[in-house]
Amino acid sequence: MSVYAHFSFRLSAEREDIMKFMFLKKIWYRINPKYKDSLFCMVFGSERYKKYALDLYNAINHSNYSSESDLEIITLSDAVYIKMKNDVAYLVSGTIALYEHQSTVNKNMPLRGFLYFGELYSQLLKGQKARIFNRTLVKIPTPQYIVFYNGTDDSPEVDKLKLSDAFINPRNDNEFEFTATVININPGKNTELLDSCKPLKDYSTFVGKVRENEKTMSLEEAVDKAVTECIDKNILRDILSRERAAVMLDILTTFDEKEYADGLREEGRAEEQVNTERERKRADDAEAKLSDTETKLCDAEAKLSLTTAELARYKEKYGDLE
Repeated sequence: MSVYAHFSFRLSAEREDIMKFMFLKKIWYRINPKYKDSLFCMVFGSERYKKYALDLYNAINHSNYSSESDLEIITLSDAVYIKMKNDVAYLVSGTIALYEHQSTVNKNMPLRGFLYFGELYSQLLKGQKARIFNRTLVKIPTPQYIVFYNGTDDSPEVDKLKLSDAFINPRNDNEFEFTATVININPGKNTELLDSCKPLKDYSTFVGKVRENEKTMSLEEAVDKAVTECIDKNILRDILSRERAAVMLDILTTFDEKEYADGLREEGRAEEQVNTERERKRADDAEAKLSDTETKLCDAEAKLSLTTAELARYKEKYGDLE
């Protein structure tokens, strides 16, 4: 049965089917880690829920665009760019907005965003590449890179990560800079922004509920309870009601990704230990062989010494052979 077949089951059988699928999921996940878009992309990067994308853009930029046609979703597909999976990209009135969700702060985000924008511009300028060698200035959309953070580590409300911090030779003239603005959307952080964008606040609330529930129950139960609670309280109700099965699967696989990554690291450490033991054994075997060779050499030298002594006695008794 294909992965997508699991998204069509009835709600009455939903939990049982999800549990069955999750039992098998680890095997499939190892084979195909690009399982699907994250919940963040589902909420803010889907044509079906484009109104949420517009709400998010307006809240970040203090704008008031009202028509969904004002915003074009230009997120790069996996076929073009597979290095980021929690990203959405919009083109709005001469601005490219790249928004990403992260549960961990990565100091390399400016570099990642810089490379992503390079690919975005390359895609947008297809067919116009010859023009960049002309004298006429080629205008490009203004970049904006925002990272929404809701991890458990302490982080300021807003943090500016600069590409120049990665330069081998630091510069103080700011002649070349690219910035990733990290916005903390955990409860109690950036309340003005969250209050101005209900979908973003709902998203943060939902993830927070899953995290809180997980303290006292299994992950599967934590997600199931959070989905039910949020539907009852009108938190992402339309998405959770319509695509409950897909959302649950997505959250479960997203939360399981850390466990999977930790597992890979543990396997790596175990393999490294095995390799170390193997090398140690090889070294011990080589040392033993060397010791055996030295012993044989000593025996040979002793035999040679004895033979020399015997020859001397022979000469003394019988004289030289000549």
